[in-house]
Formats: sequence, structure tokens, C-alpha cells
Amino acid sequence: MDFQTDQIANTVLGTYDSLPAKYKPVKATDDFFQWVPLSGIVAVENNEQHPKCLSLGTGMKCLPVNQVAEAKGFVLRDWHAEIVAIRAFNHFLIQECLELATSPANTSTIIRRREAHELSAAEGLQPFAIHNDLQLHMYSSEAPCGDASMELLMEAQVDATPWPIDQLHLGRKKSPGLLRGRESFAELGIVRRKPARADSPQTLSKSCSDKLALKQCTSLLSSCTSLLVNPANAYLETLILPQSQCVEHACERCFRPSGRMQPVANKQWKGGYAFHPFKVRATNHEFSFSRRSKPASSKELRTSNIAAVYNPHIKEALILGRLQGRQKLDPKGASAICSKRMWNMTLQVLAALGTPKLLQSISESSRVQEWKKSALFADRQRVKAEATAEALSGWIRNNGDDFEVEPG
Repeated sequence: MDFQTDQIANTVLGTYDSLPAKYKPVKATDDFFQWVPLSGIVAVENNEQHPKCLSLGTGMKCLPVNQVAEAKGFVLRDWHAEIVAIRAFNHFLIQECLELATSPANTSTIIRRREAHELSAAEGLQPFAIHNDLQLHMYSSEAPCGDASMELLMEAQVDATPWPIDQLHLGRKKSPGLLRGRESFAELGIVRRKPARADSPQTLSKSCSDKLALKQCTSLLSSCTSLLVNPANAYLETLILPQSQCVEHACERCFRPSGRMQPVANKQWKGGYAFHPFKVRATNHEFSFSRRSKPASSKELRTSNIAAVYNPHIKEALILGRLQGRQKLDPKGASAICSKRMWNMTLQVLAALGTPKLLQSISESSRVQEWKKSALFADRQRVKAEATAEALSGWIRNNGDDFEVEPG
């Protein structure tokens, strides 16, 4: 633990505390205390003592595999806190790009335009980059679900006997990559899927441990953001966890080149991509709505169904992956960080930049899955393919969420 680690944690915690009550679990009563995981991404300039929270998220659910196709990009597939924070961070970057693209007079403390000499096939053709003097850090109030939390999960069980491996109804036997979070405790260092509970609907969403491990190769950028922002400076420097959630050897196994990421250690790819292992640090600062914050006077511990979304441009409260109070498939219930709206924003940026040839070269199709097959995504897809094949074997694509992309 050090001063900067605690300061980064406090920046996320303080930003969350400043949000109105509608974005938070209900207050504790004598009957129950609601808890929820929190994650946030912080930027620090040249190790100065003024961290800035760029995004945060709370949440702990994901969309069942049989509902992905009907979501049509309007509903989040995964709203675990870490994933919400990363999506909110990407929304922030796209919004910053849009402001720079619409007026040369606009400036950003996070994003800059790249110089002509920086643009190349080898280093990427994205028009924007994160400032070179910034470092990105993440604070999470709970150990990421999946491999990094297996020891904590085993320790918490009354009966530590591993659950038997069930069958995911895909017409074939289950591979190790389809294990739920609580199945087969003896299997460590493998890809797992959400949710951990055996009585929850089936999903193909990978655990947060696995997604964060992959982000060490692909960067924090999502597919749409990678069209706009070069990945070179978009990697996490540190993951900060409460001391109670930081099992050093589990994090070493899960994230470090001495563990399961060894096959991609020191790798560099075209387009500004490389393996950037983040450090894991511990802090004594706890989140006020963590499981461990339950007051003795509250009889029962319950989960909160509210997912909060924040960056300097937006604040949202979500339930079941959509805006609170909206019907299941109502387009007006789409979060600002849903796939549909973020892809549409990306097109706005490209249009503002005056790049019709770039738009045309992506694909003649307006559907996002066709876009992702474009040569413009080849570098990112190569990184993801190699990392999942060599270090994160068993990774199963969560396909089915396809939709039309349009500016606006």
C-alpha cells in the first residue's frame, strides 16, 4: 500500500459518494443491507497528486445467452462493475473525440490529435491518442469474478466441495472455457463464464478476470473506440483492490506473465498493440456498499439490482442492462454505453472528421458484425485471436448481438 494507491481508490470512492441517491442501493435497515460491486478508472498525469475519475460503474449481472439476439445492441450484455466502468470509459473517449472533431478550437486533457508522422500501418491510423503523460488505473471494490477470486470463493464456502460440471445446452460437451465461476474449484488458471451461481440463467459472458486479462493485450478500448483512438497509451497501469480481496498468488496466476499469460509475455503486434501487464496493488479503503460494510444491526445481506454509470459526460441508473423505468426492449431505454449508441457515436465522429472513404471502406453492410470483419479491425482481431488461443484457451465468442449502425 502507498499514498498514490490509496489516493486513486479514494478518487473513485469520492466520485461515487457524490452521486445522488437514485444511483445507489437503498439505505441499510434493521432488516437488510444491500451491497453492490464498484469499479472506476482514474487518470494520473506524470504521477502527480491529482487523479481524475474518468468513469465508474456498479453492477453484478449479465444477459442470458437466449436473450442476446433480441437485445439488438440496446441492452448491455454484461453489467458487472468492471465492465460498466470500461464501457463508460470508452463512451468518455468517444465523446472527447467528437468534441475535438467538431471544432478545432476544442481541447481535451485526456485525448489529443495525432500528428501526421505518427500515422502508419505499423503504428495504427487512428486520428486520436491518449496523452502520453497519462497513466490509467482501476479501483475495484471486489476481486474480479473468475480466476482471480477462486481462493476467496473457496474460503467463503461452508462446503468447499466443487460443484459438479453441468452441461451448457449447445449440443456438445462442455469445454473448460465454459465452466461457471463456482464449478470445479480444483481447476485454476482457466477461462470461466458468468454467472457463478448454478441456479442463474446460462450466459457466454466471460468472467471479469478473463476480460481484464485480455485487456492487457487489446487495451481498454472497445471495437468502435479502436477506430478512433490509438491503443498504445490505453492500457491499465494498476488494478487496485481492497486488502481483503487481494490474494497475491491468485492475481499472479491470473494476470501476470509468470502465470497463465506467459505465452504472450513481451509480445508486440501491429497497430500499437502489445502485452502490457498491470500491477495489482492493495488498499485498506473499503467501499461503503461492499459486502464487508454490512452493519451488525442489519439482519440480512442482499444484492442491489441498480447499476450506476458515470463519466464526466453522463450519469445513468440501469436495471437489467437498460435505463431504470424503461420496458425491456424499448429503444428509449438504451443506455449511453450500450453497443448501439456507442457505434452510432463513432460514426458521428468519423463523419465530423470528413472521412467518407473510411466509412465506405469498413463495409458495404450497415450491420456491426459485418463491420468487425473489415480490414480496419484486422490488427485488433489478430491480437484477440492470438491471446485467446495461446493464453486464454477455452474462450468462447458471445455472438448473436447484431444490429444496424447509423450516425446519431
